[in-house]
Amino acid sequence: MQHATADRWEDFRTVARRLLAEGIRPAVVHWSDAHAAGDGLFDSEDAPEPTAGATPPGAAPRVPPAFLKLARGAACHSDPARWETLYALLWRLTHGEPRLLEDAADPDVVRLQTWAKAVRRDVHKMKAFVRFRRLNEPNTPHGERFVAWHRPDHRIVRAAAPFFVRRFAPMHWAILTPRESAVWDTRELSFGPGVPRSELPEGDPTEELWDTYYRHIFNPARLKVRAMKAELPVRHWPTLPEAAAIPDLIRSAADRERRMISTTEGFAMSAAEFLPDDPDRRTDLTALERAAATCKGCDLYKDATQTVFGSGPADAEIVFVGEQPGDNEDRTGEPFVGPAGQVLNDALEDAGIDRSKVYITNAVKHFKHTLQGSRRIHAKPSAREVTACKPWIEAEFAAIKPKAIVCLGATAAQAILGRDFRITKQRGEIRETPFSPITTATWHPSAILRVPEEDATQRMYDDLADDLYAVAQMMTG
Repeated sequence: MQHATADRWEDFRTVARRLLAEGIRPAVVHWSDAHAAGDGLFDSEDAPEPTAGATPPGAAPRVPPAFLKLARGAACHSDPARWETLYALLWRLTHGEPRLLEDAADPDVVRLQTWAKAVRRDVHKMKAFVRFRRLNEPNTPHGERFVAWHRPDHRIVRAAAPFFVRRFAPMHWAILTPRESAVWDTRELSFGPGVPRSELPEGDPTEELWDTYYRHIFNPARLKVRAMKAELPVRHWPTLPEAAAIPDLIRSAADRERRMISTTEGFAMSAAEFLPDDPDRRTDLTALERAAATCKGCDLYKDATQTVFGSGPADAEIVFVGEQPGDNEDRTGEPFVGPAGQVLNDALEDAGIDRSKVYITNAVKHFKHTLQGSRRIHAKPSAREVTACKPWIEAEFAAIKPKAIVCLGATAAQAILGRDFRITKQRGEIRETPFSPITTATWHPSAILRVPEEDATQRMYDDLADDLYAVAQMMTG
């Protein structure tokens, strides 16, 4: 799209003046009115001046209110192309495409909507993550003053500031950002230049309250690190007093979850209560298997035929960890002897791994299922059940000291590699864990059996065999 008299547009302010001069002006709202209201299209330095001789507003083409709503957000975006895109859309709306915004596939419309959404999210983050510090100013005639520093992605200070005026009207406060700062003196809101974070004063004693509060409300059973970082980006942590506790809370989450489960989450005890008392017997697989046969660390034992412990030599170099025993395993007492076990056998053979020389176990030792008539249908174990059973798998690792651990499926991977592990994205990655220098995850054989498409089944099987072959090569390399 080209304008008859425009070449490359240097910025929206200049083009807007041309627009006004030609009589193309939104009749819904005047530029000056929008700016005066504090939520218009333009920052103060960008607001165009009305041009002499412009066509009166009543004679100008109308602009859909939806455009102004989107433009208010998009104009705050940090992308330097925002003014050019806004003008392009404005020109098209007033020159033959009045229903342009209804075209969800139009690149300019998509871009505008994406910018507006990003700005709305950034405003939300500012409202959530600003933390005021009390200034240490004895004998000040203006009462207590508070200051906060925040680093938004976009030019949102003017859009977000009215929220803080309403929320903290009796307070004298300032919010500093790299681009612009806002100051409220309990009567008037004003704006000034940006300020670096180094200008922020040191914290005050109230920040200890944030730390204490955050530690007490933290629930390790609900920890999802990836989701947390998406909602609470790491770049904001330096300005959040409670964020100092996050690394420690993540590190200790597994132990805290286990304690919480055993005391407050519906389990009278966990598998740890059934481990042998003698430290030597805790590293003896035979003793561990006998102890596990009496385990009532969670309620799964009530409906299972028996505990299905691990199987294989105590000096195995590779340990395979599945999710839980299935119907065949529950009846026989041996892991991976059903259809999924046959798939695993085939993949082991293709990878050149002798099954008799590896140790195979599950993250959960009892079969969880639902009944459909006389059939017992597999049911995924909950995070609480996996955690309650985790002392057994940790004891198996301690007894065997494997050189490599292969997690089969998402449940085993998250139990060993962390709750934020995603098998679809991180399959085949090699990591070092406290249990082994080589730890990886791949598809569970039963997942391969459940895929309806033949091509997908073969592709997943090839992935499984390739991942096992890579581990075998590391053992011999």
